[in-house]
Amino acid sequence: MAESDNLALYRLWRPQTFSEMVAQEQVVFPLRQSVITGKFSHALLLSGTRGTGKTSLAKIFAKAINCLDPHEGDPCNACEICLAANDGSLMDINEIDAASHNSVDHIRRLTEEIIFTPVRAKYKVYIIDEVHMLSQGAFNALLKTLEEPPSHAVFIMATTEPHRIPATIISRSQHFQFRRISQEEMVKRMREIASSIDLAIEDEALEVIALLSGGALRDAISLLDQTRQAGAEVISRDQVLQLAGRVPDQFLSETAQAM
Repeated sequence: MAESDNLALYRLWRPQTFSEMVAQEQVVFPLRQSVITGKFSHALLLSGTRGTGKTSLAKIFAKAINCLDPHEGDPCNACEICLAANDGSLMDINEIDAASHNSVDHIRRLTEEIIFTPVRAKYKVYIIDEVHMLSQGAFNALLKTLEEPPSHAVFIMATTEPHRIPATIISRSQHFQFRRISQEEMVKRMREIASSIDLAIEDEALEVIALLSGGALRDAISLLDQTRQAGAEVISRDQVLQLAGRVPDQFLSETAQAM
């Protein structure tokens, strides 16, 4: 991956294949296998805390089931379908933000469109992010399609609040739960990113970033991105704490000595 001044690190380092996913093996393995066998559910529900890879994995799966030359379940990212999916020009993969498209009319339009066959790909995929934000009427409209979906249609729903999803929707979906990512996994990933952009940062600083991020890798990478603005030769633990609005260790030490 190459560095880009105009792209946030978390976007630059968004995984493009199952193999690039950090942790979440309990979800990655069965989804990869389903691509290899060609047997998968028409509706997937991905739940878990923010920044743990739900949307990234949804996009990888959408590409993989449509890829013209998959490798052990991974999308090739070289065929015309993968390239179009990566640059956002593939009309057969649609990402919908349920927070701003939560009405029954939005979902009815979707269900009317889905009966038409895909334009270029094999499957028409709808990724519905923050699906818990849909209204009750919208859920009812979606339920009718989930009960009798067209053979070319796949729904991937992502949520941070699965308890707000109606039981009728969950029962018609394959539910995969994402875990908070361990500190070790996050530090390893951030060290790899820091090395690629020639960012000198102490191991203790990386550990603090991981701790402050609470298992959300996206938050960790965003905070790592902020450290590039610190202007120091080597980013320290205290500088990370200052950027995060926390009290640095040095200040606490000086206060204790003064007392």
